[in-house]
Amino acid sequence: MNRRDILKSIPLTTLSFSAATPEASPTVPVPKAAITEFKNGKSPEEQRRDNALQAAKFLTAHELATVTLLCDIILPADARSPSASQVGVPQFIEFMLKDQPDMQTPVRGGLSWLDHECRQRFGKAFTDCTAPQRIAVVDDIAYPAKAKPEHMHGVSFFSRMRNLTAAGYFTSKAGIAYLGYMGNTPHQWAGPPKDVLDQFGLSFDPDVHYADMG
Repeated sequence: MNRRDILKSIPLTTLSFSAATPEASPTVPVPKAAITEFKNGKSPEEQRRDNALQAAKFLTAHELATVTLLCDIILPADARSPSASQVGVPQFIEFMLKDQPDMQTPVRGGLSWLDHECRQRFGKAFTDCTAPQRIAVVDDIAYPAKAKPEHMHGVSFFSRMRNLTAAGYFTSKAGIAYLGYMGNTPHQWAGPPKDVLDQFGLSFDPDVHYADMG
């Protein structure tokens, strides 16, 4: 699954839908255009499945808020890059849960465990705890080698969430930029180096924009 393609398809789908039905009544169902061609390397069947998954909801509002806080603890914003929630990682995780249903029970169970643990310690859910209280719980489940036996369920949940957060973040545009990965980025040629031109008594032609020729 290409996350960037999925995220890009959301606004494109919305824009194309709005443009095609400027006077549509909200009470009249609007027929959707049939998907018949490959797009972004995906077959029509794959596109229809992606659209259905994007439209579906799995996480409750409370669960999504918990996932958002947890993602930003795992990958907070820093001087170089945005936080996990700022690049859409919570939405990526919900998509993955819908795409791979075998992860739904472990993640939902882990979210319940997190709230139960916070209520036992602080008398409130994870989302209602203070930042130091949240970190205290996370510290107990983020390091498997140091975790207590009674926290192993939380350790398993946190490890899964850490993997999902990293997968979502480092396949986003900001995450790829953070890694410095160039991939198949087209090369931009800025012309021959000036010192080489000087050796041969040559100079740039002001009418030629070398960067546009890459």
